[in-house]
Amino acid sequence: MIQSLLLLLAIGSPFIIANAQPSNIFILAGQSNMAGRGGIQENPEGILVWDGFVPPECQPNPSIFRLTANLTWEEAKEPLHKDIDVNKTNGIGPGMAFANSILHREPDFGSMGLVPCAIGGTNISQWERGTYLYDQLLLNRTSAAVSGGSGVIRAMLWYQGESDSIDYEDAISYENNLKKFFNNIRADLRLPLLPIIQVALPSGPWPFVDIVREAQLGLKLPNVRCVDAKGLELQPGGIHLTTQSQVLLGEMLADAFFRFLPDPLPTNTRRKRYMA
Repeated sequence: MIQSLLLLLAIGSPFIIANAQPSNIFILAGQSNMAGRGGIQENPEGILVWDGFVPPECQPNPSIFRLTANLTWEEAKEPLHKDIDVNKTNGIGPGMAFANSILHREPDFGSMGLVPCAIGGTNISQWERGTYLYDQLLLNRTSAAVSGGSGVIRAMLWYQGESDSIDYEDAISYENNLKKFFNNIRADLRLPLLPIIQVALPSGPWPFVDIVREAQLGLKLPNVRCVDAKGLELQPGGIHLTTQSQVLLGEMLADAFFRFLPDPLPTNTRRKRYMA
């Protein structure tokens, strides 16, 4: 299923951008809580649907764009992953609240380009170098976002780990796999100090969530910061954040971006390795 999805995303030249490029690029990657499940509920027929509510913090802004599945820029609006995580029902995630918080605090920050890359239900092993998620979704879309323009990759926001909290072997391997993933994406984008802001899992129903949380909170890599989601309200079932929690998380991610990342921000030094 994932393979067929990503083949669709990869059809055609992956580096043709039809319209103006935003100046500040942010990668949104991980699984369902990054893709956004805020406001998702069952209708009377038992089908998952989005309630359509967009809080003020997530409203569109003419300075915030998103990269679509066909690799063009459009004004961003919820759900950000509507044409990316296409096998799931998408709602509110942290991306719009993050971007609006940045611009609220720094009105002269410049235009922002969000690159949605999250796929619900994915394990860290599915993001290894050489997989469809890594090569076709993450690298190709990020390369497209900065191709032929002056846009700068400012950071990657990463929220993942729920699927690795189910199996003990996955959980105890998580720290090494996460470190390898972060090192690989930096190497392949040729941004050795790419700022990465990851989210530590909240409490949840998974048997080995504490092992994964410990790995996330204890990861020691330069320019990697961790925002702890523990304590944020979860929807029934204890897996997905509520809409208001997604808003709070987006603001926490923005706070981390401003408070912990270097000044001046790193310039985009990546080359054309993934542009052919």
